[in-house]
Amino acid sequence: MPNYRSNLAIISPNMFEQAFKNIDDVLRKEAGCTTELDYTEQTSWLLFLKYLDALEQDKADEAALNRKKYTFLLDKPYRWETWAAPKVSGNANLPIGASKNSVIDHNKALSGDDLRDFVNAKLFPYLHGFKQRASGPNTIEYKIGEIFGEIKNKIQSGYNLREIIDHIDELRFRSQTEKHELSHLYEAKIRNMGNAGRNGGEYYTPRPLIRAIIQVVKPRIGERIYDGACGSAGFLCESFEYLKAGSSISGNANLPIGASSPPKTAATKIAIPENGVPNSTPRLTTKDFKTLQERTFFGKEKKSLAYVIAIMNMILHGIEAPNILHTNTLTENINDIQDKDRFEVVLANPPFGGSERKEIQQNFNIKTGETAFLFLQHFIKILKAGGRGGIVIKNTFLSNTDNASVSLRKLLLESCNLHTILDNPGGTFQGAGVKTVVLFFEKGAPTREIWYYQLDPGRNLGKTNPLNDDDLAEFVKLQKTFADSPKSWTVDAKNIDPETFDLSVKNPNSGEAAAHCSPEEILAEIAALDAESAEALVNIKALL
Repeated sequence: MPNYRSNLAIISPNMFEQAFKNIDDVLRKEAGCTTELDYTEQTSWLLFLKYLDALEQDKADEAALNRKKYTFLLDKPYRWETWAAPKVSGNANLPIGASKNSVIDHNKALSGDDLRDFVNAKLFPYLHGFKQRASGPNTIEYKIGEIFGEIKNKIQSGYNLREIIDHIDELRFRSQTEKHELSHLYEAKIRNMGNAGRNGGEYYTPRPLIRAIIQVVKPRIGERIYDGACGSAGFLCESFEYLKAGSSISGNANLPIGASSPPKTAATKIAIPENGVPNSTPRLTTKDFKTLQERTFFGKEKKSLAYVIAIMNMILHGIEAPNILHTNTLTENINDIQDKDRFEVVLANPPFGGSERKEIQQNFNIKTGETAFLFLQHFIKILKAGGRGGIVIKNTFLSNTDNASVSLRKLLLESCNLHTILDNPGGTFQGAGVKTVVLFFEKGAPTREIWYYQLDPGRNLGKTNPLNDDDLAEFVKLQKTFADSPKSWTVDAKNIDPETFDLSVKNPNSGEAAAHCSPEEILAEIAALDAESAEALVNIKALL
C-alpha cells in the first residue's frame, strides 16, 4: 500500500504546538543537536523554506487571478513541493477527508542518505548562491543567500530529517491566524533558548519589558525604528504588533497613539487603555501597511544564529522581507554617520559584559572595551534630533568611576534629555546574573530632570516565575506624568555631581541606597571584602 501522510488544511493551535514538540523530540535523537539553540536553529531553516513555499504559492495564485504569470524565485528541483513534500497526484487511496494537495507521497519524497546528501551537497549551495545574484541586501533573495551561507544542516540522519520535514509540512502560513499562532510558538522557543543558560540569554529580552519600553517611547507609523544589536528581533517584532494595534496615522510627537492631527470628529477618536494599546482602531490603510512592511523596521546582528532567528521571527510576525543586516555594528565609525543614516526611534538591549578589541574601539570618540558602552555611543549618534531611545544596559553604567563611564554619562546628559530611568530587579534576565536599568531619552536637548522608577514585583523572579506585563503596569501608568510614589522619584539635573555624573539609583522614599542585591552580587561583594582583608593582613605582616 502506498506510504502517504495526510496534512489536513485546517489545524488547531494545539496541533501547531504538538508539531513543535514532535520536532524537538526527533532533534533530541541527533548527536549534533544538543541544546535549545540547536533545536531552534535547525527548526528555523526548515520553517523558512516552508514559509517561502507558502509565500510563493500565494503570489502565484494572486497572479493567476489577475491572468498574469508568476516567476518563482526557486528553480523547481529546489522548491519545497519537489524535494521535501511532493504531494499525491491522484485521489486513489487518500485518507478520508484529505485532498490530494495535503498528502505527502513518500514514494516520491527523498529520505535517508539520499535526502541528507541532497540537502548538504545541492540544496544549501544553491540557496547560498542567491546572495551573489540578489539586487540588494533588503531583498528576499539576499536573505535566502545570507541564511544558507551562515548555518549548516546538523541533522545527519536522513530518516530523522524526513520525519522533521513531515512535521514541518503540517504547519500552515496561509492565514493571519495561523501566522499569529506560529509566531507565538516560535517566541516560546526563543524564550526557552533564553532560559537555557548564559549564552542563550543573548537572544532573548523578556517581552513584557520590551512592551513596557515601547509604550513609553511610543513609536508611530512613518517613523523608522532601529535596533543595532537586534538578537531575535524582539523589539522590532513587538513594535510591529504595537503599531498594527495602536497607531495608524503618523503625526506630532505629542499626540496620543492612533490620533490624527488633530482628530476630525469624536467618532474617530481612539480610546487608549492603561496598557497603551488601543482597543479599537481604524484598519491600516494600504499605504500604512506598505510603510510598516518596507520602511519602518531596521536591525543589525553580528551572530549567525541570532540573524537567522531574527529573520524567521519577523517573518512569522508578518514582515515578509525584514530589513535585518548580518553585520557587526561596532565596526562602523560613528563619525561617518550622516543625517540620512539616522532614525527617529532606537530600541535595543546590547550585549552585557562583552569586551571589544582596540581596532573596534577606534571607531568611537570615547574609548572603552565594554561592548554595551560602545553601542550606547552608536545609538546616541544614530538618533535624529528629536529622536527617542529606550536602551537596556547594566546598572553599573550609572555609577562606574572609570573615565569612559564618566565621559559617556556626561555625553548622554548633555546631548540628550534623559527623562526616565527604570531600575529592573535581579532575575529580570534569566541566566545573565546581572542587574539592569532602562534608559529613556530624547536627543537634542540637555537633561533637566530624571524620573526614576524602582521596579519591585514583590517576589523573586526566576524561570518558573518570570517578569510579566502586570509587574510593569504601574511603571507605564506613572511614567506618563512622572508621578512620585514609594517606588518613583525625580532628581534635578542640577543636583548631579558635575565631576562624576553619578546617576545611581537612590530611592529617597525607602531610605535605601539601591535595589536588593542578587546572590551573585552578594557573593562578589564577599569575595571583594575577603581580598581586601587578605591584602591588609599581608601589609600588617610586612610591618612586623
